[in-house]
Amino acid sequence: MDESRPQAANPPLTKLLLDLGPLVLFFAVNALYGIFAATGVFMVTVVAALIASRLLYGKIETMPVVTAVFVMVFGGLTIYLHDETFIKMKPTVVYLLFAAILLAGLALKRVFLKMLMGEAFSLTDEGWLKLTYRWAGFFVAMALLNEIVWRTVTTDTWVSFKVFGLFPLTLLFAALQVGLLQKHAEQAE
Repeated sequence: MDESRPQAANPPLTKLLLDLGPLVLFFAVNALYGIFAATGVFMVTVVAALIASRLLYGKIETMPVVTAVFVMVFGGLTIYLHDETFIKMKPTVVYLLFAAILLAGLALKRVFLKMLMGEAFSLTDEGWLKLTYRWAGFFVAMALLNEIVWRTVTTDTWVSFKVFGLFPLTLLFAALQVGLLQKHAEQAE
């Protein structure tokens, strides 16, 4: 990291704000002005969060960039075609893409999860393999769940589910992986 770049005062809190801020604004604007205004605000704030991340930390992580691209594409289609289906399908497509990337990596004898998170965790090869399969399965399950929800409830209910359901489920799933991380931690020599 560039030493001349200013450090954020409270990095974990700032990172959480950058990750959740656009989603919370999406929810709030939807409640006040509807899905199309909320989608526009979501698009703008996702890009603003990327810029803020670059300014604060000197880099932008891969996952937020991928998410931003999908927000721009599906959000743009939603607004241009005036069809909320596209923004509702975005989580499904993103989750399936993440699962496909993880599984394709395994088929190519590459553990993309290790490449992405290898600095944060030191696991055995078996641990990385199990963690990859678990995350791929989780992403497929989340894609199916999003499809069921957006097709069976109102738009406002789906927005609430997107904000208060998908993100907490992801945090819960991540927390449930602690046992695997401990069991397969690579021992320092």
